[in-house]
Amino acid sequence: MTSYSSSLLRLLSERGYIHQLTDGGALDALAAKQIVPGYIGFDATAPSLHVGSLVQIMMLRRLQQAGHKPIVVMGGGTTKIGDPSGKDESRRMLTPELIDQNIASIRTVFEQLLTFGDGPTDAVMVNNDEWLSQLGYVDLLRDVGPHFTINRMLTFDSVKLRLEREQPLTFLEFNYMILQAYDFRELSQRFACRLQMGGSDQWGNIINGVELSRRMDGTEVFGLTTPLLTTADGAKMGKTAAGAVWLNEDQLPNYDFWQYWRNADDRDVGRFLRLFTDLPLDEIAHLEALEGSEINAAKVVLANEVTRLVRGDTAATAAEATAAQTFGAGGMGGDLPVLDIPADGLRIGAALTALGFTASNGEAKRKLAEGAVKLDEQPVSDEALVIQLASGEERKLSLGRKKHAVLRGS
Repeated sequence: MTSYSSSLLRLLSERGYIHQLTDGGALDALAAKQIVPGYIGFDATAPSLHVGSLVQIMMLRRLQQAGHKPIVVMGGGTTKIGDPSGKDESRRMLTPELIDQNIASIRTVFEQLLTFGDGPTDAVMVNNDEWLSQLGYVDLLRDVGPHFTINRMLTFDSVKLRLEREQPLTFLEFNYMILQAYDFRELSQRFACRLQMGGSDQWGNIINGVELSRRMDGTEVFGLTTPLLTTADGAKMGKTAAGAVWLNEDQLPNYDFWQYWRNADDRDVGRFLRLFTDLPLDEIAHLEALEGSEINAAKVVLANEVTRLVRGDTAATAAEATAAQTFGAGGMGGDLPVLDIPADGLRIGAALTALGFTASNGEAKRKLAEGAVKLDEQPVSDEALVIQLASGEERKLSLGRKKHAVLRGS
């Protein structure tokens, strides 16, 4: 592990955030002597970010913890275009009104994890639509265009992979990397921003911004990326069979969010504790060294700490209590997901799919045949079973040991 003199790079390095740096020595020296404003951009394609974005949000939190200034850039402008990185098809176009609504919803998570204000290290949130929508096309071509070559743009993975797969890449998307580079240059001028951070898939876009600021203004700025984040079994972070693990409660109940972390692979516990919690490193070392069934205690700590940071103390306490009641006493905790059953009833397979426990009725049928489904703790294998409940009546539906929900008569 590289030895750094600044508290910023030491903190990021010790907790496993650093993958690539444009000039680690120069950034380390700068961070050791002055406040470094740094930013990460987030497009507003949905009302919530998901767990895959949490490592980036935590990097902004670490930046502030180390005495520097986080800048959250919401992509009101770039969302209108779409980042081709890692995509096989063009993004659906959103209206400006819907983008604004998404930004307002997403902001609530950042307010939970960062301290906003007017102080030198207080976080700020800006919308790149403020400057991108004011750009004249001819001005952009004349002032920024000469600093990009088509030859080099074609070498970036975001472009190259789409072309190799013979997937359409629109001219609109092709401009995304230019606008992201322009963001960095604009933030450098407006906020003296000197650092852009992001996932490893953003390395090419970040390099473009570093070089554009140097060429247009002679300003030295820096880029830093995190490693590609996957779970121990190779799955993409933030995705489950039931769908995305959203950060906002409106998109995912607190219990489901808590349970995602409680179900972490044993091999991921230490890494996740370093990345997604504020626990001291010596305490994390103790927790990740637990073996056998004892590692489950570390997973509960992980679930509690992450839920507390993202959703608040009340959410974490209620989710843990629900889990204890559901798993320990065989009861129904108050924070379990609820599915309303219509008066004429619902087939059990359809209920499993409606809850997201299974991806299709076909999968539900297989799970029933395997004996993995229980209704009020009693195994159910009859795929023709129609659940009928009186108004207000409740029963517990379970798939395996980890998925539970309340069925309620409507």
